[in-house]
Amino acid sequence: MSQLPNCPKCGSEYTYEDGSLYVCPECAHEWSKDAVEVEEEGLIVKDANGTVLSDGDSVTVIKDLKVKGSSSGIKVGTKIKGIRLVDGNDGHNIDCKIPGVGAIKLKQEFVKKS
Repeated sequence: MSQLPNCPKCGSEYTYEDGSLYVCPECAHEWSKDAVEVEEEGLIVKDANGTVLSDGDSVTVIKDLKVKGSSSGIKVGTKIKGIRLVDGNDGHNIDCKIPGVGAIKLKQEFVKKS
């Protein structure tokens, strides 16, 4: 019998399988089997075209983006050098500095690798 992973929320060892999910009976946390594989492999971030990004890559913005608290935004075609990948819980997985805007976090679906 294969060893089931401990619950990522509470650390309980009493997890069980329910279809394509793992379930923790102690805290009622559910997570997919795919999420466990991603955790083992590390953070994988893909751009709008499905290309895997890594730290230090250069990317290009593919859509005009509004910036909160600023009258100007980020225009299509803006090139960003030296990105850092972070685990953003709200989908903002790219940390970078944009000339004229400053340090900002971006969502991966708005950039393509250049």
